Amino acid sequence: MDTKCSWPGTDELMIQYHNNEWGKPLHDDQKLFEFLILDAFQAGLSWRTILHKRENFRKAFSNFDPHKIIQYDEDKIEELMQDAGIIRNRLKIKSTITNALLFLEIQKEYGSFDQYIWQFTNGKTIQNNIKSTAEIPSHNAESDEMSKILKKRGFKFVGTTICYAFMQASGMINDHLCTCPQNNML
Repeated sequence: MDTKCSWPGTDELMIQYHNNEWGKPLHDDQKLFEFLILDAFQAGLSWRTILHKRENFRKAFSNFDPHKIIQYDEDKIEELMQDAGIIRNRLKIKSTITNALLFLEIQKEYGSFDQYIWQFTNGKTIQNNIKSTAEIPSHNAESDEMSKILKKRGFKFVGTTICYAFMQASGMINDHLCTCPQNNML
């Protein structure tokens, strides 16, 4: 039996992410938006790929400032399509602009995105008590509901698996192994 989560492998950046961010409850709107966008770009790719391009994404997408992103026009989209430092997928780039606008609408409506998004777990971290990496699900009832509601609001690239990954990243779900030193329950 593994004593710590094995998915980071020996990749130093993945280990740092696992130890310092993944599964830790996050309530900062800017970081929540960053994870929402990065998880959307992850669709069909590995998290390692996204994580190794994270700094490039921050530069390319105005440090994930939704107020700046909603100003992006076709020229900016073309500029991003030429940026080898990010994932050059036109649909994902355009969805970032759409999602930024919707993110700001939610902030206005709820006071913060944090207030809105954490309602899917009743404001608490779901503790899954994972004993092996094979037990980690790709979605649950909460991510299914989050996906359905976000899609209804017009968000793009928010399928249930992406929502589940977002929930893991932002600490809405704790999928660290029970024996992992990073497990919030220890």
